Amino acid sequence: MFNNAVGRAHEIFNNKMMRSFLLKFRYPIFLITAILLITQINPSWFLPGFIVCLFGESIQLWCFASLDKNRTLAVKGPYMFIRNPMYIGRFFVLLGCLLLAGNVWLIAVFVVLYYFYMVNRVQREEKKLQPLFGEVYENYCRKVNRFAPSFKGVDRESLWFFKWSLLLENNGHWNLIAVLISFSVFYFFTFI
Repeated sequence: MFNNAVGRAHEIFNNKMMRSFLLKFRYPIFLITAILLITQINPSWFLPGFIVCLFGESIQLWCFASLDKNRTLAVKGPYMFIRNPMYIGRFFVLLGCLLLAGNVWLIAVFVVLYYFYMVNRVQREEKKLQPLFGEVYENYCRKVNRFAPSFKGVDRESLWFFKWSLLLENNGHWNLIAVLISFSVFYFFTFI
């Protein structure tokens, strides 16, 4: 029964119509979620939520500044430790927002849903990256874990890789602005 439920969850997260719907309506969904979150904010959870969110955003910004999308295989910066750091960063950004409510059940549901989202999205991306980068990508996959960070073979020069031009090209600045505006609104409705 458990395996059947897990298999069904994977089917739902790979459903093209659902993915298309969520992509098309992601901004209204975000706005509705933010409004609902504002009504549930627990002031004592504001600072921990903000710190967790900033941690995730810093990972995402590093990813944006290290990712030359579809032109070069990202193997520098955070991509030295883990093949999918962007999704780990996004997890912490969203977790930080949900921590504001201080609701353990909401967080538990989020963790389960995000797991299925991340695993299935990464599998779809890997199918695109393999033919694009071939053997280089296969070697990278053998050396670097999909989700669990590894620190073996870390090169200091590649570790500190950060290109402002890539950050801007990948719209990392807009991502940071959205996070800061969101938390400013959350702060306003919580404390003012």
